[in-house]
Amino acid sequence: MMSETANMTDERVFVALDLPSVEEARALVERLGESVASYKIGLQLLPIGGVQLGRDLRAMGKNVFLDFKFHDIDATVEKATRSIAGLDAQLLTVHARPDVMRAAVKGKGSSSLKILGVTVLTSLDQKALEDIGYNDNAENLVMRRVRQALDAGVDGVVASPLEAAAIRAAVPDSFLVVTPGVRPLGSDAGDQKRIATPAAALASGASHLVIGRPITQAEDPVAAARAIMAEIRSVDFRTA
Repeated sequence: MMSETANMTDERVFVALDLPSVEEARALVERLGESVASYKIGLQLLPIGGVQLGRDLRAMGKNVFLDFKFHDIDATVEKATRSIAGLDAQLLTVHARPDVMRAAVKGKGSSSLKILGVTVLTSLDQKALEDIGYNDNAENLVMRRVRQALDAGVDGVVASPLEAAAIRAAVPDSFLVVTPGVRPLGSDAGDQKRIATPAAALASGASHLVIGRPITQAEDPVAAARAIMAEIRSVDFRTA
């Protein structure tokens, strides 16, 4: 029989360790204990020990998502992905440019690493896209990149919860739809523009959620994590 604590967690929820130092990240992981099974390590920690942190989390039995957003010439992306494939992480992001995604797929080889194409950052709204030079709206741009991701052979995409339903309707069941920009009701949106609650994101077809500040900056991170897991269980119950 699973313990009550084990029942409190959900491997689909990756807590974003977007903290100033590896030491603070390790302290948070220790504090969260068994209430969180999966963690995302991004660029903030990459140059100051993030790769070793990922190795240590895997040794602890945690799931690791390396959110490094590779974006370079084909040969560089292929070699960088090959290096990452030896770290035993579960997920790696690259920008959803067709040649970049194809290079990452080639670099991962036969490893179990899942490659995710980053479509449109959840911090971008329509005005921001226009300022960059895109004339299309966010959903159309995301869906174009989803089609390119399928053609490139990656394992999934990163997109906002607002596009999750449209993506899920267009991809195989095994295709991963990873949604950052997830905020429980009452949480500060921060710099995120295209957001949804955990329940809404999952109901729309997300396979995994990335949640950072609502847990990492909470007065009681354990209580915040457990409340989110409880919300997810309620969605699973309603859709069972």
